[in-house]
Amino acid sequence: MAQQKELSSVTEWRIKMADGSSEALAQQTGLACRAWLALKGLIMGLILKVCDFFKNAWDLGQNDPRKVIHCLKVGMALTVVSLFYYMRPLYEGMGGNAMWAVMTVVVVFENTVGATICKCLNRICGTFIAGSLAIGIHWIVSQSGKEFEPFINGISVFLLASAVSFSRFIPSVKKRFDYGAMIFILTFSLVTVSGYRVDKLLEMANNRVYTIIIGTALCIMITMIICPIWAGEELYMLITRNMDKLAYSLDGCVGEYFNDSGSSSDDDKESDKKLLGYKCVLTSKATEEAMANFARWEPAHGRFNFRHPWKQYLKVGASMRACAYCIDALDGCVNSENEVPELIKKHMSSIALKVSSESSRVIKDLARSMKTMKKSSNIDYLVGEMSNAVLELQEDLKSLPTLFINPQPLQGADCPEKKNTGAVALMDIMPLVTLASLLIEITTRIEGMVNAVEKLAEMGVYKSVADEKNQNQPVSKSNVPDEHKQEV
Repeated sequence: MAQQKELSSVTEWRIKMADGSSEALAQQTGLACRAWLALKGLIMGLILKVCDFFKNAWDLGQNDPRKVIHCLKVGMALTVVSLFYYMRPLYEGMGGNAMWAVMTVVVVFENTVGATICKCLNRICGTFIAGSLAIGIHWIVSQSGKEFEPFINGISVFLLASAVSFSRFIPSVKKRFDYGAMIFILTFSLVTVSGYRVDKLLEMANNRVYTIIIGTALCIMITMIICPIWAGEELYMLITRNMDKLAYSLDGCVGEYFNDSGSSSDDDKESDKKLLGYKCVLTSKATEEAMANFARWEPAHGRFNFRHPWKQYLKVGASMRACAYCIDALDGCVNSENEVPELIKKHMSSIALKVSSESSRVIKDLARSMKTMKKSSNIDYLVGEMSNAVLELQEDLKSLPTLFINPQPLQGADCPEKKNTGAVALMDIMPLVTLASLLIEITTRIEGMVNAVEKLAEMGVYKSVADEKNQNQPVSKSNVPDEHKQEV
């Protein structure tokens, strides 16, 4: 009996296959086992997500350590301003309003100096103007009588909050003073409403203004002294990086079209990423506008004075995007499924590569001029070479064999296979003609980039190479003009 029970406990079910063999059926697990496996899978999935999160955070901090420094600066500012709440002498001087300094640090501390100063000044001005108006209305209410106070306060809050909210839709106000308008509404509403129950309204308003000034001053000092990140410098570096990416994308797209090897190595994948660098130019408009807006609030720093023409950088970026749109269309032409006959492709390859090379040289020279903040002495020569290459490209387009442009005359009435000979040939060369026309359009837009950068050089007072050589050259008697010699 014991043996039979043991055999029955280990009995397994088998199924007979078509070829005569048999396979064992897996036993179904119990409900508890399945629940444990599901819970185990859930826990392991959560652990993997947490590990991926910390890995991505580590990579982010390693790629840009300034983000880590910014977080440390925020922690330092909050720790210092918290002393007003922890230390009794400071707390007795400010009271519960010391918490407003902590709130100010939290809401105004930004990554760049310009953004922090913009928010700080907006908060101070919005708080001061709103507090002054609220106190003035409180005085009017106190002279009118207690029974009219709720009505006057309600009407004033309604009118001013509505007017300031509408002003936030005005583009010029929204761009620079949107945060200040929001703080105005918040402060005016709080002071006006709380003034109905608080007796010492003026003292409360003064304490809040003082704590906000303390918080904003601390934020400005820390963000400007400890590893400052200037919005103007970020904009400047973004423009120059995008110029290099634009030049590489232009050169690489045309080179890939005429020298397609079809390989897929790691180097080619990395090269493909660089070829798509023009997309960074297309998506950088919002970042450029934000950086230019914050840069106007920054004091003079490094090579940039207080009245540096930051708006001109936006025009340079706009001209770069106009060129990037053409490169985007050029990339679509390169990846077209229509194949061009090799004869025509070889006929146009040398001049097309020359146009792209000369155009990229102009863009690289513009980027070099902006990096060094010096006027280029070669830009006129490079633009001339680019224009000459475009003329050669146009001549080559005119000199394409007529066999691939005009339809061939029919040799007989019963030649249906030859009726579409010219049309097919024309469709075959359409991608190449499109590429050539896009190259010509790109050179035109590059000239717009040249004009924008030259205007920036004039407004930003870029030094020319000749002026720098004259400054570095020692003055000798041989260099003195004849008029000065006669005076001596």
